[in-house]
Amino acid sequence: MSPAAMAAGGTGAFCALSAAMAWAVRAPCATLLAPSFCRGVRTRRALALTFDDGPSEATEQLLEVLAAHRVRATFFQCGANVSRLPGVAREVASAGHDLGNHTMSHPYLFLRSAAFISEEMTAAQEIIAGVTGVRPRLFRPPYGVRWFGLRAAQERLGLTSVLWSTIGRDWKIPAHSVVRRLLAGAKNGAIFCLHDGRELRARPDVATTIEAVRQVIPELLDRGFHFETVNEILCPTS
Repeated sequence: MSPAAMAAGGTGAFCALSAAMAWAVRAPCATLLAPSFCRGVRTRRALALTFDDGPSEATEQLLEVLAAHRVRATFFQCGANVSRLPGVAREVASAGHDLGNHTMSHPYLFLRSAAFISEEMTAAQEIIAGVTGVRPRLFRPPYGVRWFGLRAAQERLGLTSVLWSTIGRDWKIPAHSVVRRLLAGAKNGAIFCLHDGRELRARPDVATTIEAVRQVIPELLDRGFHFETVNEILCPTS
């Protein structure tokens, strides 16, 4: 083989490895770095609404919308926000919604040490459990980014990663566009990702999220879907 051919082969192998690594780190359905789910069972006409980055001062408004339609959802909470707003965190749990771990301080886990990842997850787990009385069984990495060390931390804490089949991009686009994305992704077992907070910001503006949820729930109910928590939608016999 000529030097040029060898160089080309090496470049191709590097590109393939880089693509595989990018998939493992960012793709919602990838499981290389840790067990993970991006959708539920497809045998029921069920959907799961999930909300990240809370609790926030706006979470109670979202709870009112969900309660009006008797919809239960899953909230992936940041430990720092639970510490800041313990009463709101308890309201989410007492309303019958599932709680998930979204780390303590919402960092990128990419290129972080296994110890850092474990500390972030453990701190959030203890604070959520201590404040609400609920020990999460689900985990969602901030920004959907995973890294080496996550598998061991999940196993130690008894957590399963859950990402999404459709992300609403509700931090970036208007409510009608969020609704359009969710309706397009409405299939049996779909898991929708929205946000009731904005990382660790106090008093975040999540009006887009609340309006999108207000519009999309009745439309999906009219289409014959019902809503389940993530723990339910992952279970074949739910």
